[in-house]
Amino acid sequence: MSDKIKVVLLEPGKLARTAMIDASLEGMQKAVGGMIEPYYPFEEHVCIVCNEEGKFNGMPLNRAVYGEHGEMLDIIAGPAFLCDCSGENFGSLTEEQIARYTKQFKYPERFFRFSNEIKAVPFHPKDRER
Repeated sequence: MSDKIKVVLLEPGKLARTAMIDASLEGMQKAVGGMIEPYYPFEEHVCIVCNEEGKFNGMPLNRAVYGEHGEMLDIIAGPAFLCDCSGENFGSLTEEQIARYTKQFKYPERFFRFSNEIKAVPFHPKDRER
């Protein structure tokens, strides 16, 4: 097992970016700010690793995860990262996966309730300063 893995890091209010994180349990917990929980919304062997208690602890909402028809499946709270989950341990993404998922999750989102639904609107982080 490698000491570091290459992931797409998702932080609330920030653009998605490539990062090298410590492949140990402690390193992954540090990246998400607590206990880790993998989420498997994709058909390929890629998962989103997030904070297991992010929603319960009131961490800032980060990104929505959408289904193939554009429906919102879930909302990630707090920092998270995408990594390979094809083996016994989490691993690095390929360069193609990094490019695809960085583009897919590039912008952070703001969330609001409208007509009994939760909606998400992507925003560019510099827009927050206005």
